[in-house]
Amino acid sequence: MSARQVLAGAAVAAVFVLLGFAPALGNDYTTALLINLLLYAVLATAWGLFCGSTGYISLATVAFFGVGSYTVAVLGEQLPWPLVLLAAAAIGAVLSLLVGLVTLRLSGTYFVIFTFGMTELLRQVVNWYESKIAGSVGRYVFVDAASPAFIYGQMLALLALVLGFGWWLARSRLGFALRLIGEDEQAARHCGIDTTRTKLIAFTGTSVFMVLAGAIVAPRWTYIDPAIAFNAIVSFQVVIMALLGGTARFWGPVLGVVPLVLLFETLIKYFPNHFPIVLGVVFLLIVYALPRGVVGLLLRLRRAGGPQ
Repeated sequence: MSARQVLAGAAVAAVFVLLGFAPALGNDYTTALLINLLLYAVLATAWGLFCGSTGYISLATVAFFGVGSYTVAVLGEQLPWPLVLLAAAAIGAVLSLLVGLVTLRLSGTYFVIFTFGMTELLRQVVNWYESKIAGSVGRYVFVDAASPAFIYGQMLALLALVLGFGWWLARSRLGFALRLIGEDEQAARHCGIDTTRTKLIAFTGTSVFMVLAGAIVAPRWTYIDPAIAFNAIVSFQVVIMALLGGTARFWGPVLGVVPLVLLFETLIKYFPNHFPIVLGVVFLLIVYALPRGVVGLLLRLRRAGGPQ
């Protein structure tokens, strides 16, 4: 490892240590905002690790997020908190394996449509079960892990884990195989790469982070129903944030999270009826003005400023 990499790692570690003290320096509102920032940073980074490498555009983010939230609602009062998180991760891994086996043989528009349809199907199934079997529309969440500071600490640790996973993936054979698939899946297959297996491993790994994010943040709401846990807008927001930040580097999506979370918070507060319209406008602006995101722009500027 070079001296530059050691310094970069030390700087990142220092930033995370400083972020650990953030709740003590602010109030309830700033802590809630920071939790939201960390939440979307985890979701966007996990999305970018798979979709940014392979070129597959998934709209299933909120499906895994919702599964994590509902796992807490169902098991939160029956099991200790660490076991609830383990159960959520296990359920999410099984679900993502099943979804991956069905969807990852598709590509392009078919994959996008299927992942979106799968999310809506899951929401309707949960809604039917809650109303017809459980006899209620939603569930109350009463767990000991509900304090904002504790949720913040867990989310910060989860962000560190997903970034660590991204760092490893960028340097591993699995990550190299994913990038080859993104360049040309047919050529990758001819090179001897088991593309289905490679995509399935990466899809499952990144989906577990989304499930855990949903589980950790669930106690914030106190009450959860299918409309909250499986809100499709979340999937679109994650895609837009990841595209703005850029997926050329594993940390790129984080760069798109901060400005857009602040923008969306303002829009929801002052212009709630116009939020979907603005969301669409932001997406179009990113696609046309920053097709490779902020990371792509920085890399282009770096190449332009290099030795001629």
